Formats: sequence, structure tokens, C-alpha cells
Amino acid sequence: METLQIVIYVLLIILIAVAIVIGIKLIGTLNKVDALVDDVSKKVKTLDRVFEIIDVFNNKMSELGDTVVGFVSGGIRRLFKNRKREKDNYDEEEED
Repeated sequence: METLQIVIYVLLIILIAVAIVIGIKLIGTLNKVDALVDDVSKKVKTLDRVFEIIDVFNNKMSELGDTVVGFVSGGIRRLFKNRKREKDNYDEEEED
């Protein structure tokens, strides 16, 4: 019985030693992961700035496109409106 207690104590000591070693290795791994996350965070901030610049450029191009479309559609509308007036005036002259 006494031998069994000694074996159990030795196994517990070995288990505690293994747990301490694993804990130390986990702390080292967590430090590496933390450094990696910090690096990725810096790179994401840089990409956020790039995407912000692209977004501003996209908005300006959209405004320019809307202006061009408005100008062209206004010109076409005026062209058809003038032709309709001319046609109406021509029809009125024929009736007289």
C-alpha cells in the first residue's frame, strides 16, 4: 500500500511538472500570437486608409458621372422639346 502511495505522488509530481512546462510554452505561444495580431492590426489600418482613398475617389467619379448624365439628358430633353414646338408651330401654320 505504501508503494502505491509513492507511485501516485511521483505521478502527480510528473503531472505538475508537465503542466508547468506546457503552461510556459503556452505563454510563449501567446506572446507570439499577440505580436502577430499587432502586426496584422497595423496592416489593416494601412489598408483602411487605402480603401478610404478609393471610396473618396469613387464618390467623386460618381458625382462627375451624374453631372455628365444630367447634362446629356438635359440636352436631349431640350432638343426634343424644341422639335415638338417647331412641329406644333408648323401644324398651326398649315391650319391657317
